[in-house]
Amino acid sequence: MREQIAVYGSGTIGSCEATLIIGHGVPCTVIGHSERGLDRCRNAVAQNWDDLIAEGLATEANKQAALALLTVTNDPAALKDHTFVFEAVTEGAAEKQSAYAAIAQYAAQDAIIASCSSSMDAEILADLTPCPERLLIAHPFQPVHMLPLVEVVRHRRTQEEVVSRTLTLLEQLHRQVVVLNRSVPGLLVNRFAQALFRESIYLIEQGVTTAADIDRAVKYAVGMRYASIGLLEYFDAVGFQLESTIAQNVYPDLCGTRELQKTVLEGLASGKTGQAAGQGLYDWSKKDPDDFRRRKQSPYFDGVREWTMPE
Repeated sequence: MREQIAVYGSGTIGSCEATLIIGHGVPCTVIGHSERGLDRCRNAVAQNWDDLIAEGLATEANKQAALALLTVTNDPAALKDHTFVFEAVTEGAAEKQSAYAAIAQYAAQDAIIASCSSSMDAEILADLTPCPERLLIAHPFQPVHMLPLVEVVRHRRTQEEVVSRTLTLLEQLHRQVVVLNRSVPGLLVNRFAQALFRESIYLIEQGVTTAADIDRAVKYAVGMRYASIGLLEYFDAVGFQLESTIAQNVYPDLCGTRELQKTVLEGLASGKTGQAAGQGLYDWSKKDPDDFRRRKQSPYFDGVREWTMPE
């Protein structure tokens, strides 16, 4: 069957999810909750297409044909007959429950709810919907329309057919999928990221190195290596004997804190909270925002060439 797809939520994730869907020639309905939010969504989708055009990955004709497939509305009744809904609302139980009630009321009887949640347990989400057997997590990564990985998380009541339909759809959208049999905090990728963030901030606080050199080490060693071979492929290639020797030397000195670190607490207190504030670990006034946005997207340009774009 061909799914009729909607996105419930018109923020950054929702607009990028919509970009991906219409970029494959599939109609998509986005449900928002304010006129201002709908305008932001439309503008974000258009900007995504302009970025693709600027890179030679799409044409103006592709953009116009894709936008013709997009419906953006505040009316949840527009979910009528939709069989697959990506839920991308705020990470709060009340917001999720309200969205799930609307989906149950207006979407097709067998509609799947694929939550884009990055932090809520799938079992908790299931308790918020009248149809828990048709809910799972399909957590994407930003920029959602370009970065191919999606973490699919089932829970104990998820029907196998729901998992199967979800995997089929994501494959049709040229996504790379990993499946978790239950929720764990951070799922896979955010757990890896938090371990790296914690260790990186620790090394800065200990005066070992700088943010710029840590980023250089990741970009030109860790990132390049694991872009072509797997992390655990590398572990096996090195071998248990050598890795155990390295672990015995390194493990005792790794950061083991379970609390927010001094750098983060001081940033929160001073308002120097990152890119949006203009200052964090970096001084963002010295960085070109267009260049940064392009660098965030550039590793995924080749994947866009696989899309079956409308014309």
